[in-house]
Amino acid sequence: MEPKVPTREETLAILHQYNESDSLRKHAYAVEGVMRYIARKRGADEEKWGVIGLIHDLDYEKFPDQHCRKTRTILVEHHWPEEYIRAAVSHGWGICSDEEPQTDLEKVLYAIDELTGLVVTTALVRPSKSVLEVTGKSVKNKWKDKRFAAGVDRTVIEKGAERLGVSLEELIEDTIKGMQEVAETIGLKGNIG
Repeated sequence: MEPKVPTREETLAILHQYNESDSLRKHAYAVEGVMRYIARKRGADEEKWGVIGLIHDLDYEKFPDQHCRKTRTILVEHHWPEEYIRAAVSHGWGICSDEEPQTDLEKVLYAIDELTGLVVTTALVRPSKSVLEVTGKSVKNKWKDKRFAAGVDRTVIEKGAERLGVSLEELIEDTIKGMQEVAETIGLKGNIG
């Protein structure tokens, strides 16, 4: 069977089949939102970038010890194009994947995956619990405290920004803006307005 470009609906169906956890689904939606935002900003294919952002952690809930490897297997079984599979798997480069991010899409996914976690945590410590009130400055202030969101690998984010040729500040701003566009979906609209 020929590889077929997946629709968002098909991607959601696969994501939900393998991820029942609300937090993992919200992470997928957050990464999708950022990928779509940056794709628009760069004049790239928003649908393609969004679908890959949505599916990037497909195997994490059910196969954490095979993260990225099992994603490849599942997406091959669903006849996804190799370009899409490679992009999804490349976000784990140096951790659980040998696929080095090469394209802009892959480099952005690699750079923002961890960063979304830092933005979420920054939003959740605000009284409003809203990403709509998060600023680049507030994320940078939290960045310096290594105990804050200690699970977020800041070196991956820094390496990602460097590979993209953008400043850490720009990457943080873009990530916040992308997440703000999907604030309600990711449960971070908070109690403002």
